[in-house]
Amino acid sequence: MKVSELRKKKLIHRPTQNFDVEGKRIYNVFEYDLPFKTDYEGNEKDRILAKIIDAVPVLLIAFFLLKLSPFLAIVFSLQAVIILGSISETLFGITLGKKIFKIKVIDDQGKYPGILRSLGRNFLCLSIFYMLFSDLFPPLNEIFAIKHKDANFTMHMNNIFCKTHLVKNDQFAEIKALLQSNP
Repeated sequence: MKVSELRKKKLIHRPTQNFDVEGKRIYNVFEYDLPFKTDYEGNEKDRILAKIIDAVPVLLIAFFLLKLSPFLAIVFSLQAVIILGSISETLFGITLGKKIFKIKVIDDQGKYPGILRSLGRNFLCLSIFYMLFSDLFPPLNEIFAIKHKDANFTMHMNNIFCKTHLVKNDQFAEIKALLQSNP
């Protein structure tokens, strides 16, 4: 079973217009089998801040220790963050920024992504700069007149293309248990 195939049962209690003999409202109970939700509200902001936290130490090293110009320090730090982040995600599922925000990267099998998959998702994270400068340029979904919600070019696109998931640390154990109970 894959993370994208996980389901979670949810009970919904909907009130009716009827009451029992004690005057208490009668509820209908509906059971839904919903997809397991790996994302969470505010994860886009956490991801951007985590990427900035990953970049700042490398940028400072490039600028102050290596004495590179500001432009070259930024170019160097982008490349270093992509490579170091990919290695760290492959070995541990986290980077420094992700550790601070208590989030992990997993692939669709619930394991840490391989090096090529991690390199791909980190390279696609360059879309963060598109978001930071989006006031200067119109969004691609407006340029191409795309109306589908998955065509919203954000940080989530790298997870969609690379078939990875960003989960909170406390969800990771739950996902592992669900994957082991549903072989």
